[in-house]
Amino acid sequence: MGLAGAILVLAGVVLLATGVLPMEAAFAIGERTWPVLLFVVAATIVAELAAVAGVFHAIAERLGLIGLGRAWVLWLLVVALAAVATIMLSLDTTAVLLTPVVVLLARHLRLDPLPFALTTVWLANTGSLLLPVSNLTNLLAEHELGLGPAQFAMLMAPAAVVGIVVPAAAVALTHRRSLAARFERQTVESEPDRVLTIGASVVVALLVPALVSGIEVWIPASIAALLLLVLVAVRRRTALRWSLVPWQIVALAVGLFLVVETLHARGLADVLAPIVGTSDGLGDLLRLAGSGALLANGVDNLPAYLALEPLATGPLRMAALLVGVNAGALVTPWASLAILLWHDRLVAMGVRLSWGRYMLLSVVVAPVTVVLAVVALWVANGA
Repeated sequence: MGLAGAILVLAGVVLLATGVLPMEAAFAIGERTWPVLLFVVAATIVAELAAVAGVFHAIAERLGLIGLGRAWVLWLLVVALAAVATIMLSLDTTAVLLTPVVVLLARHLRLDPLPFALTTVWLANTGSLLLPVSNLTNLLAEHELGLGPAQFAMLMAPAAVVGIVVPAAAVALTHRRSLAARFERQTVESEPDRVLTIGASVVVALLVPALVSGIEVWIPASIAALLLLVLVAVRRRTALRWSLVPWQIVALAVGLFLVVETLHARGLADVLAPIVGTSDGLGDLLRLAGSGALLANGVDNLPAYLALEPLATGPLRMAALLVGVNAGALVTPWASLAILLWHDRLVAMGVRLSWGRYMLLSVVVAPVTVVLAVVALWVANGA
């Protein structure tokens, strides 16, 4: 991903230097996206430092304590935790930071880790529909529509419910035997540094309502990141490193913004328009969402969104596009960066799940989720 980002940035610079991408178009996309990218950087730092401080580990341990000794109860609690983490802190938090915690918890309790791992990766994508902060594509869409967090949530709520229920039902069905297991409840271990854990928990708890308050989200996220940086510098300085900043994601996003903006300047929307329809009818909404899902699985969800955004005219069509590029980006390893990072974490922990098996499961879950979510949007908006 680092090399891909560098190549895309270089391509963008060449396009600017040669005049293929008009300078005014580059300035326009830059003005629109800098707050989004700043939020991504700040939110990533917050999530990483919260993990360093043991916030997610402490929560997961307590879930094990209140799981009543039954795997399915613990799994339902993990579903809730994954959904909240995705909605409030973004899909990467769930896929990358929460996955190791719940997998290690399952192993500690001698449970099959696969249903817990599948839950986090699927809900990281399909569960990222409700709020602007849940996904980079949502932040771009919110800006384009001019909606506040509450209005955005009202628009996306029907699809968001489907995006959580359908994948969770799929995990419950495919892993029903392992989820029928029992385990012995363990005592909760005390945190190595209670001051650090509690302090970070307070910062995250205060950040969550600030992100839906209507303030530009990069402002509270940046403040929270600075507070956690100070806290960790005082309590665990060795955890501070330059890799906390998601350089690769930022470079990839900047490069994609420039390249796709160039394609739009050269008539990309005219080429795609006959494929995705123009109306708010169910058929056209499904065509738009399906095109977003196919393009996301073909290249990646961010360029898929950017390519189709000009054709998402109106709130309902934008909602359908987000369903396609978020909930539909499940099947291929490169459909979203979160999937690749999630699989890397599993491999590092010795959890075996082949790409073939993963894709076989996801190729069923993704289209069902997309279709039902779009139908829910259509019905809720006066079909």
